[in-house]
Amino acid sequence: MTDLIAKSAIDRRLAEIVAPVIEDMGFELVRIRLMGGKTATLQIMAERPEGGIEIDECGDISTAVSAVLDVEDPILDSYVLEVGSPGIDRPLTRLKDFETFEGYDAKIQTDELIDGRKRWQGVLAGVEGGEVLLNIEENGETQTIGLQFDWLSDAKLILTDELMREMLRARKARGDDDADDDTQFDEIQAEDAATDEE
Repeated sequence: MTDLIAKSAIDRRLAEIVAPVIEDMGFELVRIRLMGGKTATLQIMAERPEGGIEIDECGDISTAVSAVLDVEDPILDSYVLEVGSPGIDRPLTRLKDFETFEGYDAKIQTDELIDGRKRWQGVLAGVEGGEVLLNIEENGETQTIGLQFDWLSDAKLILTDELMREMLRARKARGDDDADDDTQFDEIQAEDAATDEE
């Protein structure tokens, strides 16, 4: 389990409990976070191995995960469970994500300074060995850099028109009848904005 899926010790413990449940249902855990506040929120992002998840499937995962968490009882205080999709400007938490979204804009942050910086922005250029490749603009020229996956502390796609069009095409290909509806963009952006408020 990488730190990008589950960062803190409690997140890693929760991932150990819920990941097998989610995988048994045919989905993959993308990210898990226990976030503080007046009432804590356990946020779980999941999707099918080929991508995508439906609202009713999120409900099914929520029911199954709740049952296991009630038995294991790893969270002492009361909390709200949220299960959802990674969204369009999704977090990139697994090495395979960097291959899947090759050609799209991303923001990447490293734990330590690399060449004097921790924040990187550019176009994903795939994976080579354990390195994430990123095409960045430096002094008017494009160069490809490699960042060890283990160095990353955060990574996510940048919302662009191209990315939105591609996600809409993917939803349509999966048979989502609402994929032609432009109002879906507003709903998706509202969901993603809520997800980003951590």
